[in-house]
Amino acid sequence: MEKKKLRRKPAAVIVTIAVILAAVFLLQQLLMPKYMSDIPEGAFVAEYYKETTDHEVIFVGDCEVYENFSPITLYEDYGITSYIRGSAQQLAWQSYYLLEDTLRYETPKVVVFNVLALKYNEPQSEAYNRMSIDGMRLSMSKINDIKASMTDDENMIEYLFPILRFHSRWSELSLEDIKYMFHRDKVSHNGYYMRVDVRPVEDFPEPDPLADYTLGPYAMGYLDKMRQLCEENDIALVLVKSPSLYPYWYDEWDEQIVDYADEYGLDYLNLAAMADEIGIDYSTDTYDAGLHMNLSGAEKLSEYFGEYLADNYELTDYRDDEEYADVYAEKIQFYEDMEAAQYEELTEYGEIISY
Repeated sequence: MEKKKLRRKPAAVIVTIAVILAAVFLLQQLLMPKYMSDIPEGAFVAEYYKETTDHEVIFVGDCEVYENFSPITLYEDYGITSYIRGSAQQLAWQSYYLLEDTLRYETPKVVVFNVLALKYNEPQSEAYNRMSIDGMRLSMSKINDIKASMTDDENMIEYLFPILRFHSRWSELSLEDIKYMFHRDKVSHNGYYMRVDVRPVEDFPEPDPLADYTLGPYAMGYLDKMRQLCEENDIALVLVKSPSLYPYWYDEWDEQIVDYADEYGLDYLNLAAMADEIGIDYSTDTYDAGLHMNLSGAEKLSEYFGEYLADNYELTDYRDDEEYADVYAEKIQFYEDMEAAQYEELTEYGEIISY
């Protein structure tokens, strides 16, 4: 009789631990931010893992990539398969680790990095860090990204176990937190954030002079790591500056990128300086007075950049590939449906709105 009781105890302990872990998991799923109707940018990083086909071009960077380039346009016009692994205020080291993470799943022919992030030489904000890191699958790339990104008030354990960070969200919970406990709606188009509304450029104040225009060694060090990673994997690295007017991109910064690209034989396109050639009209092609492109501007930029990619790199035209054609037919339909829905909402409300 005594032996039976002893045998039952380990089983009871295992069941108790399993119940506790399940409860913790459910609470974590409930309490973590969902990034659906509110701040959808926070959902972009995780969406990548749902992809079923490879991509010959990978973009990494901040809002100057995920709001300015349309992978659907690149496919429709040139058959280029691409994905934007972008996130809000994505810092240079976060771009590096997201690229490292991407290479666990595929090896693109071209990586495109937007250089605006090089203005930041140290961690900036937990909120932005979370939008870049929380959606990553657990790996050494994610762990090293956390180490590189944490501000002074953050710690590793709260990234690995987010319930420790978000346990106090009880007062903020809504029906959306229940609806999206175990799934997320698709909100991007291969990482592109669509906006169709228009807000023309207004006058910007003159940029403040800086005491030192040197791009920081921490950020530039990660650009160099990115270059080396691409070289090791026989990937062409292309540097770009998107045609956004703010934050201001100083000529002194631009000169440093030109020199770096020349030193290592990289292509660098200052697309802001090419806006007229691209056909960008800042009275119609931006939704927030010049900070980012709307759909019209993104499609113009993507048509221009797609021609550059097709002319300069040996990329495959996947429009005649049956497998890819089926996948992209669904993507195009989703793209067109969202475009129509946004225009309908604009017409209904008759004003500029946020999505």
